Amino acid sequence: MEKKLLVVGSINIDLVACADRLPAPGETILGNTFDVYNGGKGANQAVAIAKLGAPVEMIACLGTDLFTERLLSGLKTAGVDGNAVQIVAGPCGVAHISRASSGENSIIVISGANSLVSAAFIDAHGEVVRRASMILVQLETPLEAVRRLAEQAWEAKIPLMLDPAPARPLPELLLRRTTWLTPNETEAQTLLGRINLEPSEAAEKLLAMGVQNVALKLGSQGVFLAGRDCPAQRVSAFTVNAVDTTAAGDCFNAAFAVALTRGKPPAEAARYGAAAAAISVTRAGAQPSLPTSVEVEAFLARAN
Repeated sequence: MEKKLLVVGSINIDLVACADRLPAPGETILGNTFDVYNGGKGANQAVAIAKLGAPVEMIACLGTDLFTERLLSGLKTAGVDGNAVQIVAGPCGVAHISRASSGENSIIVISGANSLVSAAFIDAHGEVVRRASMILVQLETPLEAVRRLAEQAWEAKIPLMLDPAPARPLPELLLRRTTWLTPNETEAQTLLGRINLEPSEAAEKLLAMGVQNVALKLGSQGVFLAGRDCPAQRVSAFTVNAVDTTAAGDCFNAAFAVALTRGKPPAEAARYGAAAAAISVTRAGAQPSLPTSVEVEAFLARAN
């Protein structure tokens, strides 16, 4: 029986306002459309994994409001095992997203139920953690839970993929227990003290902080890989007409993890992730944009 990937993280409802451009601070502009999507970095990654045909479980907290059933249904429909998703009193997580016609976006996240994912909550689901093939986690849940998760993964010798978003400085011990750190350029700068470096230099400094491997996400410039399991190299992105970049990083992480757990070498796995992310930015919404394995394979076949 194939082992499941495990995602520990947030489940949000995304409230998306679209306009020709993003407003400047203090400015009011007229928008074009408003949409509601299922989102949250954790749920996005779990749904993306499921849509790529890999078995996946999720550990998370979900509130009790008008969005609860919709968010649960989204996970179930995609094929995510939600037995470790706990319903708690209070609001669900919410992300307020402003999106420009260029695809650029800005996001404010209100944690809601996601703030109740604690170290004790992780301990209560230790069996789920220990049976995972790989664990994916982000920073939209409390850091104490992420640290405890990393400790459990380290003890069980399970690879941990950490998406350090929203960006914040991280403790050295957590970084040392991270198999794959997957920051974008802004998040890497935060980890490095706001130093703006070339990708190769940034990756080198992150590795010096104790991370085992780095996949530095560079948007349209691709991904820079370096670390214990692969030589330093850039994997190119694919040229597409971007409509909405929301969840592109989540899509990359999910596809990258799926390919790694299927035995692909990091560069090949990153190319698979880049293809999945390229498809996702051509569609609106977080989870609605996530591609299936058939779509990714077809995209790569055309690209080759």
